[in-house]
Amino acid sequence: MIVVRVALPVPLRQHFDYLIDTEQQPQVGCRVLVPFGNRKLVGIIWQVAPQDQFNGAKLKAVLKLLDSAPVLPPLLCQLLSFAAEYYHHPLGEVLISALPALLREGRDLTDYQPKAYRLTATGRQLEATALKRAAKQQALWQALQLHQLTESVLLQQHSRATLKQLLDKQLAEEVIVPPTPYTAPTKAADGLKLTAAQALAVTAVDQACGRFERLLLEGVTGSGKTEVYLQSIAKLLQTQQQVLLIVPEIGLTPQTLARFQARFDVPVLCWHSALTDSERLHCWLQAGSGAAAIIIGTRSALFLPFWRLGLIIIDEEHDQSLKQQDGFRYHARDLAIKRAALQHCPILLGSATPSLESLHNALNKRFIHLPLPDRAAGQALPKFELVDLKQQVLQFGLASQTLAHIKQQLALGLQVMLFLNRRGFAPALSCQECGWLTECHRCSAFTTYHKQSRQLVCHHCGASKAVPRQCGGCGSTQLKPLGQGTEQLEENLQQLFADTAITRLDRDSTRRKGALHQALDDIHQHGARLIVGTQMLAKGHHFPNVSLVVIVDVDGALYSSDFRAPEQLAQLLTQVAGRAGRGSSGGTVLLQTHYPEHALLQDIIQNGYASFARSALQEREQTRLPPFQHLALFSVEAHQSELCQQWLQQLADAARQFAQLQLLGPIPAPLERRAGKFRWQLQLYSPARPALHHALDAVLHLIAQWPLSRKVKWQLDVDPTDLT
Repeated sequence: MIVVRVALPVPLRQHFDYLIDTEQQPQVGCRVLVPFGNRKLVGIIWQVAPQDQFNGAKLKAVLKLLDSAPVLPPLLCQLLSFAAEYYHHPLGEVLISALPALLREGRDLTDYQPKAYRLTATGRQLEATALKRAAKQQALWQALQLHQLTESVLLQQHSRATLKQLLDKQLAEEVIVPPTPYTAPTKAADGLKLTAAQALAVTAVDQACGRFERLLLEGVTGSGKTEVYLQSIAKLLQTQQQVLLIVPEIGLTPQTLARFQARFDVPVLCWHSALTDSERLHCWLQAGSGAAAIIIGTRSALFLPFWRLGLIIIDEEHDQSLKQQDGFRYHARDLAIKRAALQHCPILLGSATPSLESLHNALNKRFIHLPLPDRAAGQALPKFELVDLKQQVLQFGLASQTLAHIKQQLALGLQVMLFLNRRGFAPALSCQECGWLTECHRCSAFTTYHKQSRQLVCHHCGASKAVPRQCGGCGSTQLKPLGQGTEQLEENLQQLFADTAITRLDRDSTRRKGALHQALDDIHQHGARLIVGTQMLAKGHHFPNVSLVVIVDVDGALYSSDFRAPEQLAQLLTQVAGRAGRGSSGGTVLLQTHYPEHALLQDIIQNGYASFARSALQEREQTRLPPFQHLALFSVEAHQSELCQQWLQQLADAARQFAQLQLLGPIPAPLERRAGKFRWQLQLYSPARPALHHALDAVLHLIAQWPLSRKVKWQLDVDPTDLT
């Protein structure tokens, strides 16, 4: 027996020693089933025969070694170890999170690997007349006489029951078919003619292949970033290398998947949460064996095992959805850079509105900067116009000037997009007599009125209830919607433009399976159409018939306590505006606002995102905010506000001993109460990253010893992107 050190999926920053039989040949990265208290857990072997092992006489034995070979290869173990250390998250939870659900449950990997069937020695020696009374078995036996058959091919002609009968008689046997790498295409796929800037970008990626390099592709909307991706990938496929493309939300970019599958005659697989557990495991196996050439996936695709990874691409690298917001709070972009370094391959970050962190790195020559300043097809960028709501008569939240523009474009048979980042019918219901508002009883927020489902829904905790008949304050029945959401905007537009088709794109309208694809198909039809939606509209869609974009309410995002809010608003405005004018007709963007003189709006309209981003970086440098300082956020929640404050105060007192730390807090979170719990936070800033992590290591050791830590729920977020 030898000792193995196992990482378990428990919220404890330590490993656990167990005994295992030497003959089983345990290896680092293999799964084991072990006893843990009164439970049985699946863990990952992290060390074999550690030098500082615990007293073997007191150790429990491993119940079962689940793998004969590591499911986490050494390079992936190295990446996950770095991630656990950098984000200060328990290693066991990090390792297990990198596995498909079926492997986390302890399933036998061989059950899901490709299988084939062949005759046994007994089956090969069988006389042809032995099965004459079982015609179906005889037919299958004769087919297997020629050669072994894969499971999928066999079941096309024969039933599983017939196969089982031959297996039971030991005339046939099951064998695992080792997956083989994909076949490289004989020649590069034909691509579109590149502009000079695109050609320079493709050349830069080609020259970086085979070594670690970071490249930032900053291209305006419609500049052909996807074509740069495609032509950069083409040469890699000829040398049988694999490519990982990470996108913010795979369900919102079906055009990308279809375009890659149409361009390349190689296996292109996708990876996202909407797949079944079996489909995800299949993708995991195909990536690890090299059978998949290209994987297009969301942030967790970063942890797939790859046979021969040659290029990582992060599309829309600025997008907030690349950051995990609960549990293991990693940023896929940052960890992808680390993985590229370990793989010795280039990483290409693409965006029309790069994050200030990436732009800062490019301006300081840490990244190779590849600008695409013009649209690929030569169309002009859309024109911005501010609509001052103080001087307009509003009809259903739309100014008369806006309505006139909409009517003009519809009369030309073109499409108009209206962006409103609030789903539902109205943000709240209000009493017309006393001013009472519908509030969530569990959160410091109002409940959104959904007219179609006749529900009041809290978009923070998910609580829902039927619409009340009377005011909760005075008993009046005069309850009216306050404000406007996409559901109400769609209903109002149907009254104003009764003869025009309307498509709504938000989480409510696309919840049913296939609804999103149907909506996108409708939009791509020619003819006048109104498109209403939330930020789903901003994520990489190509709508060539949209000539006018209306941003219905800009003001809601102009004032925020989060220092990242201006950056995120500028990105959103630029991305939404980029949907206009991508076809043969020019594009116009109308921004409805009560504050047309606001500096951010003026900068975006007059100078564009590139100018705004560079001035925003100067402001960040002057105020010593990220990326010029490094930030960690401690969040805590409890049923009593005083407990949160006490715990964070204890943390602040401990952190003040580190001279290089600057503290902001303890302060209530912007949404002070959510799901029945009070929320507070403490922000830790440091000009030096090592100093910040040294301090975090020290305070985390202390936190584990505090009795108060058992009365609150706390979380640490390193490099947070959302302070709300």
